[in-house]
Amino acid sequence: MPKQQQQTKNDGAKEKPELTKKQYEQELRKLQTKLVEMQEWVRATGAKIAVVFEGRDAAGKGGVIHRIMERVSPRIFRHVALPAPTEREKSQLYIQRYLKEMPAAGEATFFDRSWYNRALVEHVMEFCTDKQYEQFLRMCPAFESLLRNNGILLIKYWFEVSEKEQHKRFQKRIEDPMRHWKLSPMDLESHRRWYDYSRARDAMFEATDTPQSPWYVVQTDDKERARLNCIAHLLSAVPWKKISHEKITLPKRQGPKGYKEPDWPYRWISQKY
Repeated sequence: MPKQQQQTKNDGAKEKPELTKKQYEQELRKLQTKLVEMQEWVRATGAKIAVVFEGRDAAGKGGVIHRIMERVSPRIFRHVALPAPTEREKSQLYIQRYLKEMPAAGEATFFDRSWYNRALVEHVMEFCTDKQYEQFLRMCPAFESLLRNNGILLIKYWFEVSEKEQHKRFQKRIEDPMRHWKLSPMDLESHRRWYDYSRARDAMFEATDTPQSPWYVVQTDDKERARLNCIAHLLSAVPWKKISHEKITLPKRQGPKGYKEPDWPYRWISQKY
């Protein structure tokens, strides 16, 4: 078990005051403002950042990624959530389709699931052979060393949720029609195979939690705190600095030079709100 995971569990055991909605929104706005500032540093310096989000199903990865992406430019902060591989991609080198998504200069790529699929769902669900799985665990540290040697800052997060809370969130997905799309056959299997996934997670940590590319574990039973804690950690893990800008002044609008508004024969939507 990585040191980061043990620290997260110990911290989660402490009594903490209730986080009100107003406090959460205020803190989130502060962090999102800093994310915009970090984005400007990434663009200005040509930095290359890759952030991996892994974890148990219903642990809240998507919610954190959404809050990160909410106020930034998708051309600089890129969200990558690859679908299941095509038949052609299955015949390629396993890592090949992830390599093309790596950040270029002035970009940060956020992987919603990543090459670690092989260590988790593919292994647990037997979508890969034991040999492929073992080869992946052996080669992964070398692959991540290759990324670092090519100037990519790699940050890896594991989102951990308790059995009780995961069960509660799956039940909500079943009961709420607006959340049905979040419930897949793989989610149901992950609920059934809790301990298979636990063993896969532990083996993955053992093989790939290195001093150069450590795993950082986020406890997510409290979704709001998890979002704030993860974003705050991301901001601390990147050595960014605030970029100064020249003062911006809006130019004076041009004159109409004879232009007149048309009668608008177009269809306006009804004003329901």
